Amino acid sequence: MKTLQSLGKVALIGIAVASMAGCADMSPKQRNTAIGAGVGAVGGAVLTGGDALGTLGGAAVGGVIGNVTTDNPRRR
Repeated sequence: MKTLQSLGKVALIGIAVASMAGCADMSPKQRNTAIGAGVGAVGGAVLTGGDALGTLGGAAVGGVIGNVTTDNPRRR
């Protein structure tokens, strides 16, 4: 039963990530930050068994990675 609940949480987070990725008016840097946060949240949830702190930590780390790895076109 606990596995089913965890799977449901991961699926819900995945849907949220997919809906964020569909925002057409985001810059590439904003889009990649949102995608990184979503993927990080899913990873954090999976690794910690759905713990809220692990999910938030994963989202923070993923968002930072998505932001830092995307080139800023204004700096060119």
